[in-house]
Amino acid sequence: MCAILRCVTRFGARFSRYAGLLVACLATAASYAQNASLSFNEALALSVRAAPSLAAKMAQAAAAQQTAIFSGELPDPKFVMGVENLPIAGPNRFDANAEAMTMRRIGIMQEFNNGAKRRARTVAAQSRADMAVAETEVTRLSVLRETSVAWIMRASVENQLARIDALATENQLLAAAVRAKFVGGQTPTVDVVLPRLEAAAIEERRDELQARRQQAIAMLRRWIGNAADLPLLGVAPDWPINNAALSERVTLHPELIAFDPKTRMLDAEVSEAQAAKRPDWALELAYQNRAAPFDDMIMLQVSVDLPIFAGARQNPQIAAKQAERSALAAEREAVLREHGALLEADLAEYQRLTNAVKRQREVLLPLAEEKSILILAAWRGGKGSLMELIAARRERIDADLKAIALEGERQQLAARLYYAYGHPAGELP
Repeated sequence: MCAILRCVTRFGARFSRYAGLLVACLATAASYAQNASLSFNEALALSVRAAPSLAAKMAQAAAAQQTAIFSGELPDPKFVMGVENLPIAGPNRFDANAEAMTMRRIGIMQEFNNGAKRRARTVAAQSRADMAVAETEVTRLSVLRETSVAWIMRASVENQLARIDALATENQLLAAAVRAKFVGGQTPTVDVVLPRLEAAAIEERRDELQARRQQAIAMLRRWIGNAADLPLLGVAPDWPINNAALSERVTLHPELIAFDPKTRMLDAEVSEAQAAKRPDWALELAYQNRAAPFDDMIMLQVSVDLPIFAGARQNPQIAAKQAERSALAAEREAVLREHGALLEADLAEYQRLTNAVKRQREVLLPLAEEKSILILAAWRGGKGSLMELIAARRERIDADLKAIALEGERQQLAARLYYAYGHPAGELP
């Protein structure tokens, strides 16, 4: 019983945060329907309440926690009732009162598993509860990561759409200027058509971005429900990405941490298989009644298992569990190397995106802007062509949209790195 109490105490504090989240899952996205907007933090807070996958994992963790409480208990006692030495032939067949040896028996029997087996089962159940909690943490971080990525993706696309709207307004002003020049005989007839062609190209790009926006909303709706349709508010955090710090934390990836309780569980199952070589025993106490004038009797019986065929029974089970333990160790090493390689690749990609964003904003975008201004001035002075001006404006908007897209990719990758290696375990948004 003391071991059970220690089990409850050990897991109670660790599991409390998930129990609270499990209750909070009763809240739905309708609670956010009255809000006028959806900030990044609100999306994260809602995701841990509304994501069905996380609710399922928390329920499984709660079930494993309850199972661990009774894992070390003895089996329930058994009630025994029957008739012994009842004749089934002759003139007194099936007459319980005709024979001195016939007895009616009623009793109780209790089985006693050996202590080593019970302790191993307790440790295995505790490890399963630990594993369920670890898997819940993996799912929680996955929900937060995917919600972050979807929110950032939508924000990035909407920023691009805002630039498209500005470009459409500029194009309308340009079309008016072209018509004025045409009326004044300062531009050829074909130039009147060019702004309309550019307007069609702008609308085509707008349609593409609108489709991407709907895709981002659909991704977000998977995690937070109908609140994904709310307008966004604010910006995502700019997570600091420190290569050295993240490399040191690669072993703290949630998927790797989940291997620790799995290892303890298999170690306990190996111990349980080894404990099966020790005999279990059972005790039975019964009251026996015979017909008058014979006296009543009591019976006390002890039965003991005889694990004498260990080579064909227990030893193969032990070898199987040890093989599973070795396989798990190899699997953990494979996952560690995989995440190490992925981290190096992601850090290299993050550095590339950081450099690309800086180059786009500080070099390419200012140059495209300067080129557009110069060609516009030349066109107004009658020295440049309208096609050159439209091409320069298109290059400028391409550079602007690319800068926004690159920044969105950088933020999405930062979110993935943060929730894989830099996020403190158990931290809630």
